[in-house]
Amino acid sequence: MHAEIRVETDDFDVAGEWAAMRARLGGRAGAVVAFAGIVRDHAGTDRVNGLFLEHYPGMTEASIEKILVKASDRWELIDTVVIHRVGELRPRDQIVLVLVAAAHRGDAFAACEFIMDYLKTDAVFWKKERRGGEDAWIAATGRDRERRNGWETDDR
Repeated sequence: MHAEIRVETDDFDVAGEWAAMRARLGGRAGAVVAFAGIVRDHAGTDRVNGLFLEHYPGMTEASIEKILVKASDRWELIDTVVIHRVGELRPRDQIVLVLVAAAHRGDAFAACEFIMDYLKTDAVFWKKERRGGEDAWIAATGRDRERRNGWETDDR
């Protein structure tokens, strides 16, 4: 299985990443599922002006690699790509891209959702929202942890 992990400040091109994956796949895959996350302009009732993400080089990539290994142990995946941005981001900026290719759509959909749920809780990032004149460190929510923990008992 091809697995690619990139943590970077630059924006990504969804169409370009999709095309690169399709070129690698040839005719081996029957499904490619994509998820692109975008920075929201609000958190509850608070207006968000920006988001700052920090990471620890090497440790962050290793945490994402563990997630991809878990996904590939569970589903028959052919190719995965995770691109996660760090640094200063604004509302409407792209923040994360997950591409998953498999022979069958069920595996591709489930693995993409699994990877995102684990990225929200297990990937090593520190996130600070810029709200008005204040900054607030944010962590995974209870709902994020519930979704992640659901995979531990789910037979999907």
